Amino acid sequence: MENFIVSARKYRPSTFESVVGQQHITNTLKNAIKNNQLAQAFLFCGPRGVGKTTCARILAKTINCTNLQPNGEACGTCDSCRSFLNGNSFNVHELDAASNNSVDDIRSLIEQVRIPPQGVRYKVYIIDEVHMLSQAAFNAFLKTLEEPPHYAIFILATTEKHKILPTILSRCQIFDFNRIRVEDMANHLASIAKKEDISYEPDGLHIIAQKADGGLRDALSMFDQIVSFSGGNVTYRSVIDNLNILDYDYYFNVTDSLLKEDTANTLLLFDEILNNGFDGAHFISGLSEHLRNLLVGKDAATLKLLEVSEGIKTKYLQQSQASTVSFLLSAMNIANQCDLSYKLSKNQRLQVELALLKMCHLVSAFNLATTPINAMPSPEGQLKKKPDSTVKAEAATPQPTPAATPILSEAPTNYTANKVESTPVLAIVNEAPVAEKPKVFIPNQHTAATSIKIPSLKDWGKIQEAATLEEEEDPYIKGDAREDFTTADFLKYWSEYAAKLKTEGKHNALSIFTGDAPVMLRPYEFEIAVGTKVQEKDFRNERPNILNFLRTTLKNFSIELNARIDEKVVVKRPYTNLEKFQYMAAKNPQLVELKKRFNLDFD
Repeated sequence: MENFIVSARKYRPSTFESVVGQQHITNTLKNAIKNNQLAQAFLFCGPRGVGKTTCARILAKTINCTNLQPNGEACGTCDSCRSFLNGNSFNVHELDAASNNSVDDIRSLIEQVRIPPQGVRYKVYIIDEVHMLSQAAFNAFLKTLEEPPHYAIFILATTEKHKILPTILSRCQIFDFNRIRVEDMANHLASIAKKEDISYEPDGLHIIAQKADGGLRDALSMFDQIVSFSGGNVTYRSVIDNLNILDYDYYFNVTDSLLKEDTANTLLLFDEILNNGFDGAHFISGLSEHLRNLLVGKDAATLKLLEVSEGIKTKYLQQSQASTVSFLLSAMNIANQCDLSYKLSKNQRLQVELALLKMCHLVSAFNLATTPINAMPSPEGQLKKKPDSTVKAEAATPQPTPAATPILSEAPTNYTANKVESTPVLAIVNEAPVAEKPKVFIPNQHTAATSIKIPSLKDWGKIQEAATLEEEEDPYIKGDAREDFTTADFLKYWSEYAAKLKTEGKHNALSIFTGDAPVMLRPYEFEIAVGTKVQEKDFRNERPNILNFLRTTLKNFSIELNARIDEKVVVKRPYTNLEKFQYMAAKNPQLVELKKRFNLDFD
């Protein structure tokens, strides 16, 4: 029985052409080899599983090939290539910087660099996870990296480029590896499935590629797992069952219910999802992604942003036509707010259900907002027209001239592309207009109707102080937690905060917290005695920090802590040897017996 080799090792690329999704790097390296323009140091950086170490090995093999092909690839048949493939090449050295990160390891590497290659042109050193080197090791490596022998080439690989010293970066040619596209990974998995005679569904391979998050090694590991799970038949159903992925159909059905304003079916679908073992946070995150895909599918120019298979893409296009941009944007905003507040909520299921109910009523809200005013029923009722006889009788009767009379006038209210609709509006018109005097602005003499007042220069300081107080934020953290705690828990976190003050160097405040412990006056209300007003001021400055610390750690926002000046509280520090001994003996009486037994002196 042959030993099983995982696909990530069995199908590891051996030439530049077989590297997936990194053509911008492989083409550059091949051209550098053809033109004999190789740098003395390369830095390959990028996410995990994108081909950094693989490209480093291919480069090491290719530059020492004695029968280089016209396309810039290694032949694979010469002595150098065969020794590399067999793993017994003396001219390629790999170093794991995670376990060899000291100065001694770099010193040993520098000693090896002095030995020239055997039978080939270059001696290549591949240092993986180079960001794990210590600061001293980096500094010891600088000189050799900048001016190595003409036959030495260093290839450094890392996933965390920001941790490498700038002096190292400036001495290397830097190649940034990209995350591999979903389409490229799905095609690569399909080619491996054909070679292994494994049946598959394209939708299933797309799900694996999406779950891999740009790392081909992760995709191949999941592919092997699902092949074992399904017995050599990689289907869409087997993939979502094995990888704990929520089916696309759930999101499509939920969105249909939201568009139909069917709240009952929406809540029942969410309950079914929870009964299947999925978390509410997983669902709301997936719904946000689903709404984003629908928004992307509404424009032909953004269809390329849909990283799904053709069958799923067709469903997205159909549902996107039934959705409006306003609905999708509002629903995405609601889902995003729910995702942000989900972890802080005590009733997480209600948080998601409330978000779904809000989405269900979005269509009605949009319809109400776009309804013309003249189409709405008037709350005042219809104005009845008086008969002509009544009008004539009223005209013949002398009446006092009113200052103003309400009449109906037409005012435009709803603008459309073809016409301007108007609706009756109640307006006040003066029957006997009186010539108004021109208004003159007099500083500080206008009434409240104008709301204009120029402040006096004498009040300017007070105004600035009031504005500053309004802008200051409340220093206390707000919350609703009211969990009980013991006195031991309180004193434990009190001591932890005192240690924190000591670390921060706040010695004045530390003298308060290392004295007598606070006394509980009432439930959750404590009082501490201080000796001077200076200590009281120090405590007042530190009060927001200690209260925020105690309230959040003990999960009780009802805790109150105040200071009281007690002149009897005098902290006497021991200075002489006798006072120090008495101070320690008061805490540990066994020291007295120790002194007597061994006849010890204070000095």
